Amino acid sequence: MEAIKKEHELIVAVSPHVKSEETVSRIMWSVNLSLLPAVVMGAYFFGIKAVLVVSLCIVTAVLSEYIFERALKRTVTINDGSAFLTGLLLGMNLPASLWSFSPFTIHVPIIGSFVAVIITKQLFGGLGYNVFNPALIGRAFLLISFPRLMTIWTEPSAAFLSFDAKTTATPLGIMKEEGVGKLMEVFGDKMNLYTQLLVGHRAGSIGEVSALALLIGASFLLFRRYITWHIPFSFLGTAALLAWIFGGKDPATGKLILFSGDPVVHLLSGGLLLGAFFMATDYVTCPTLKKGQIIFGIGCGTLTMLIRLAGGYPEGVMFAILIMNCFAPIIDRGFRTKVFGAVKAKESKK
Repeated sequence: MEAIKKEHELIVAVSPHVKSEETVSRIMWSVNLSLLPAVVMGAYFFGIKAVLVVSLCIVTAVLSEYIFERALKRTVTINDGSAFLTGLLLGMNLPASLWSFSPFTIHVPIIGSFVAVIITKQLFGGLGYNVFNPALIGRAFLLISFPRLMTIWTEPSAAFLSFDAKTTATPLGIMKEEGVGKLMEVFGDKMNLYTQLLVGHRAGSIGEVSALALLIGASFLLFRRYITWHIPFSFLGTAALLAWIFGGKDPATGKLILFSGDPVVHLLSGGLLLGAFFMATDYVTCPTLKKGQIIFGIGCGTLTMLIRLAGGYPEGVMFAILIMNCFAPIIDRGFRTKVFGAVKAKESKK
């Protein structure tokens, strides 16, 4: 009788009425899985220190959520994978040099994970209620609080167990400070530059270096329809267009030369791919409507290139996504779908 009752049970709820076997937990763990190739490549190029930094972020994020929810006698939600994903994304956005005992720096990932999970997520009500992307807020807090430690980049090395590493500048940093000419001097020629950026043999954050690995993970998410093309393609397309138009300069004078920039270098450098596919597409902090998502992506791409080309930082992906997170509710409101059959009430004339 109980089985028959459940089979014919009528559930009354507001739209949208979507029937799917997907759950929050399955989606979160699938995204974690999609990031595995980028983590493996980061570990390959930066060694055991990269693994330790990412692991420390994940453990701190999960423990912070567990302790906070137990202390407030809430349902513990660490099994849904969201805290794990927050720690993973934060770790991928950090330099491997943060794992160091001389000087002591391992407190930095711990602080960042705490800020991401507790302040950005749990204090707003938990998963689904946060306004900003937790991992990016954690990274922004660390960049403001520990600017020197957050900008020490190490040369890639295939020696996995090595703790020694030489410091160097990222491709975006070289291009920002010394121009494209110096970048070509470092990498030899344009084809070698593209190859190294694609594979990941360059300085940068742990999870952003290998564009190829990120594209593999992004393809998985697109294939499973966990994300759509609207945000990442509008984000990347806008950034590429602006890089082509405003990214070129005369090597001798440093003056702007329109339509002479190299969009490929900008697309493959920094955290553009990581941000466009894995952080700007966060369900909670991006618009839900497709038209709004395109506007959101265009805004992210525009702000990213504005900061890269005219701002004080060589990278702008983090700031661009966080700023556009503020506009996500307004964008959704502006593209609100018209209710079928609804008639707009006429204003009565007095």
